[in-house]
Amino acid sequence: MRGSGARSRGSRGSRAAGAAAGALLALTSVVAAAAPAQAAGYRYWSFWESDGGKPWAYATQGPATARPADGDAIGFRFAVSNGTNDTSRPSVAPDFTGICGGVEKKDGTKRVAVVVDFGGPADAPPGETPPEKPVKAGCAQVREDATGAEALAVVAKPLRYDGAAMLCGIAGYPARGCGEPVAETGGTGETGGTGKTPASAAPSASATAGGEGGGPSFGVLAGGAAVLALGGAAIWKARRRG
Repeated sequence: MRGSGARSRGSRGSRAAGAAAGALLALTSVVAAAAPAQAAGYRYWSFWESDGGKPWAYATQGPATARPADGDAIGFRFAVSNGTNDTSRPSVAPDFTGICGGVEKKDGTKRVAVVVDFGGPADAPPGETPPEKPVKAGCAQVREDATGAEALAVVAKPLRYDGAAMLCGIAGYPARGCGEPVAETGGTGETGGTGKTPASAAPSASATAGGEGGGPSFGVLAGGAAVLALGGAAIWKARRRG
């Protein structure tokens, strides 16, 4: 009979251990399911500025509010970027003299060099192809208080905006879409870590609606910890009875 009791207690201990192991496996599955998928990239027109021949600098405001001065250059680049850390710069240097050198300044106006880089095939939305000429450059002679968007419109019409005034298309490209997320990043051209939100297009709210942080929620982890604690207690009690 004692042998039978020992076997019974051992059987209970084995069942408790099995239950705890099952709980651990379930927790692992829950945490794995709660882990976020790899962050998507975004396809959009980024906005760049150059003051007095300096290298391209990421714009701190959108083209609709930026007001370049006479002698400045503004650039736009269409590309797929992973978040905002690899935003592609225009592939052509901000050469004001080369672009606007033949345009004489007139009273009440300013000259702004405009560079539009349409990106490569890897940046194109599905079903669309970049223009045959990958870069368009021109000199916009506009009134002195004109914005970057007004200068762009002189060089590369038509422009397309969404309902939130986000710049979506330049010179008709792309024909559809506006800052949409993409499953894979494959942008071409030079990249530079700006660590800033795109000035002319930003990730949509739906892309970040999953919440803050980059891991399982506190509730998931707390619940999992409780499951493990209960499982561990069951094993300890079974072993004591054994």
